[in-house]
Amino acid sequence: MSKRRAQSGSTPAVIQLTEAGVSFRQHEYAHSPDAESFGMEAAQELGVAAEQVFKTLLVEVDGKLGVTILPVDRRLDLKAAAAALSGKKASLADPQLAQRSTGYVLGGISPFGQRRRLPTVLDESARAHETIFVSGGKRGLDLEVAPVDLVRVLNAATANLTR
Repeated sequence: MSKRRAQSGSTPAVIQLTEAGVSFRQHEYAHSPDAESFGMEAAQELGVAAEQVFKTLLVEVDGKLGVTILPVDRRLDLKAAAAALSGKKASLADPQLAQRSTGYVLGGISPFGQRRRLPTVLDESARAHETIFVSGGKRGLDLEVAPVDLVRVLNAATANLTR
């Protein structure tokens, strides 16, 4: 915990990547409270193609939480998420549960630095990009990271999660 206090200006996501020795870039932008889609706002504000900006969604699979990471311009296929997380049935996690479990607010949920490690699956489309953008742990902050580093740090699986 002392390392976290020493880096108090950082989010838990930034701290985890720094401690893991991962090369990444922070990108801040002015978040609008009127944004209809946090992910599409990030893509537009950062001037990045939507298929390169990934959202983090928590799912409940057979009563257990899991993390899915997919492009902001795509919809999560719940059957594919269930299969990727070795379950039968998936639903989106209750927003309040997602916030409590991760320690982040909606629109700022990062796959990194969550309160507890959950099984994680990255959409296989990430492999088409040298780097992808994910939330940095607060609205208006994205982290640019190589998909291979995300998989390594989070011990994530990859699968087709979208429809």
